[in-house]
Amino acid sequence: MHMLVSKIGLSLLGLMLGAGVQAATTVTGQINSSLILTSSCQVNGVGGSSNLNFGSLNFGTTNSLFTSASGQVLGGGGGALSILCSNGTTPTVKVRAGANDGKSSGGTRALFDGVANYVPYDLYTDAGHSQILAIDGVINLAASTGVAQTVNIYGQALGKAGLPAGTYTDTVAVELTF
Repeated sequence: MHMLVSKIGLSLLGLMLGAGVQAATTVTGQINSSLILTSSCQVNGVGGSSNLNFGSLNFGTTNSLFTSASGQVLGGGGGALSILCSNGTTPTVKVRAGANDGKSSGGTRALFDGVANYVPYDLYTDAGHSQILAIDGVINLAASTGVAQTVNIYGQALGKAGLPAGTYTDTVAVELTF
């Protein structure tokens, strides 16, 4: 019996030694990471690809016998129109047609009261109203450096005889290319 216990003991000792001899296995590899960035822009702090708000032009409130009224396109927060594009892009702003272009003499664009009356107006790139921004006019911006650029667009509406009191509006399309 002693022999049987010895053989069992030696067998267990062998199994234990064999288990200790077998070392842990290590494998290596890697994680592949990637990110694709596309050029993009923000208009007045908001990104997107359509229906962006390029701001508003408010000529204020005046009487129906006014001779002229001026305003500036303002973006969100009351500041001028702001364009922020990816570094290295060269953005252009194209000011397209309005809803009432050519419907009133005295300006290329017109504000409409929704009934039958129009107030002529024009857009300009300077506050002195000497550099008209024609329909489909383009404003070229400097190459982007990752800092927002200000785009100044001004308007001047001209009064005319016979205008009734009311709210006059227009919507002008704008394209940003970068």
